[in-house]
Amino acid sequence: MNNKFAVRGGSGSGDTTVVDKTARPQDNLYLAVNSDYLDQLEIPADRSRMGSFDQIAENVEKTLMADFAAFASGEKEVPALPNLAKAVELYKLAKDFDKRNADGAEPIQADLKKLEGLNSWNDLQGAASALAKEGFDLPFSFSVDADMKNTKVNTVYFGGPHIFLPDTTTYESPDAEKLLGVLKEQTLKLFQMAGVSEEKAAEYVDGALAYDQRLAKVVKSSEEWADYPAMYNPISLADFKSKFTSFDMGQFLAGFLGEEPEVLINTEPRYLDQAEGLLNEASFSEIKGWMLVKFINDVASSLSQEFREAAFPFSQALTGQPQLASGIKQAYRIANSTFSEVVGVYYGQTYFGAAAKEDVLGMIKRMLKVYEDRLAKNDWLSQATKDKAITKLQALILKVGYPDKIEDIYNRLQVTPAEEGGSLYSNLQAASQESIKYSLEKLHQPVDRTVWLMPGNLVNACYDPQRNDITFPAAILQAPFYSADQSRAANYGGIGAVIAHEVSHAFDNNGAQFDEFGNMKNWWTEADYKEFADRTKAEIALFDGLKFGPTTLNGKQIVSENIADQGGLTAAMTACKKEGQGLEDFYANWARVWAQKSLEAAIKMIVSVDVHAPGPLRANVQAQCQDEFYETFDVKPGDGMYLAPEDRVKIW
Repeated sequence: MNNKFAVRGGSGSGDTTVVDKTARPQDNLYLAVNSDYLDQLEIPADRSRMGSFDQIAENVEKTLMADFAAFASGEKEVPALPNLAKAVELYKLAKDFDKRNADGAEPIQADLKKLEGLNSWNDLQGAASALAKEGFDLPFSFSVDADMKNTKVNTVYFGGPHIFLPDTTTYESPDAEKLLGVLKEQTLKLFQMAGVSEEKAAEYVDGALAYDQRLAKVVKSSEEWADYPAMYNPISLADFKSKFTSFDMGQFLAGFLGEEPEVLINTEPRYLDQAEGLLNEASFSEIKGWMLVKFINDVASSLSQEFREAAFPFSQALTGQPQLASGIKQAYRIANSTFSEVVGVYYGQTYFGAAAKEDVLGMIKRMLKVYEDRLAKNDWLSQATKDKAITKLQALILKVGYPDKIEDIYNRLQVTPAEEGGSLYSNLQAASQESIKYSLEKLHQPVDRTVWLMPGNLVNACYDPQRNDITFPAAILQAPFYSADQSRAANYGGIGAVIAHEVSHAFDNNGAQFDEFGNMKNWWTEADYKEFADRTKAEIALFDGLKFGPTTLNGKQIVSENIADQGGLTAAMTACKKEGQGLEDFYANWARVWAQKSLEAAIKMIVSVDVHAPGPLRANVQAQCQDEFYETFDVKPGDGMYLAPEDRVKIW
């Protein structure tokens, strides 16, 4: 690929955040379709962005909030769906601000004192495994998940912690000092509200900020995490333990897992190589401060309204969101996040239904047939690789709407009401601890391939390379993505492209390294994979350096999603043409689903961590790579959307 791009992203792509009602599809498809809508669109005071996805999500939330309010008041009977009554009970606790305000900091005192009571390196080592099982943050992490090379069995994964700022690159940004200053001021206030002396609070915060800065130089960036197979680095127990001299990792593993596994998967080699410099007696006071700062900021939102407000400035600085969400909205969100699958099944059964599920399944199967046909006719793959790709495609597991059974963890979660001594905080801690226990128990159990990664009320969709499945929650299956009132072409430009996008993830730079069983295994010929790698580099270059508002895109960080967009839009367009549909509605709705308006701070944060390109550029750049787009709108050299044929990236 050469570097003579006309205007990647369409004319005005340096600022697709600004509406232009005079824009033509030939110059900027996104702005031509969306400027009138965006001109009228207002971002609510308790949000940092709004758009097509967000408006659907907000409507789903309003519907479910009304239902929860009716369940809690007794106006509506709680349906006999397993565990839904528990979600309603937690909602009642969360919305009882009289009790939350009266309790103040009391619910967290025992846990706060537990951390403050760590007086030495030996204290920390002795307590570390118990603290981890109780859900406290430590400067490293362990989890149990399917082995990427044998997805029938679970294994132990090791990695570093999450840092205070959104990404390691945020530490290098001009905003870093200001953001950390806000975090410092907020945390000092929270500590003092919780009864910690001013002197101690200052000591904890100074130590925490110094330690987090050290961590940020070692842990992975969002760009590095975007390379999924790079997480897979098996290491023997002996070699793993040899990386820790000061910290007794054997004692920790025995306490946390109940055993010392023979092999672990190291997701962060750089962190492990430098672990000794981060986990030692000289660092104890910094580690203690870091754990306390994590704790007080994490738990504040489950306490009184005063604590909620005191914990808002850092989030506000990161996102620009003008106002804290209302208490009643928070109450619903807490119930929804804790019992997500239960609420999702309720939503799916009530507002989606079996008939719609069958209809969408039919659409997915038609799209898979188009995809299979495109793979069979592919002009740059050998027959051997085509056959393997089609085998993988035919093995895809489809999850649509909501699951038929609710995962067992929800049977194990219990809610202790206020009259029995329960507080919102104590219930959330108990749920967190049960979830950790449940996850660790999976180590010696076969992988459950029926588990869903997303609840039915989430406006999203996903592909899981380790299960080779695609999930389409009920909530995304509505306008502008999908509606009986839209043209077939518009539906193909919406849900059709979303379906094919998720299918394309099976063949993106990450998914392409997993076989039909979800195992990380090379099924490509050497020449085919080299060609795919070259096309991947072209997709990286296509987006790398593009401006969006105050940010510049990192092509490597967003390449997997861009490959999925490229394949998804192409397959959906092919299906649309096959049905004899015109493509104007198709491309218009493709642009419509990406309509969004974001506050400047939110753009900076999202671009630093998101593996997706911003919606406006997803809409324009992928359309620019399709010859059919040029034919549909008669796009010519000199038009803002024109890219020379040799600069149009084509993969799937």
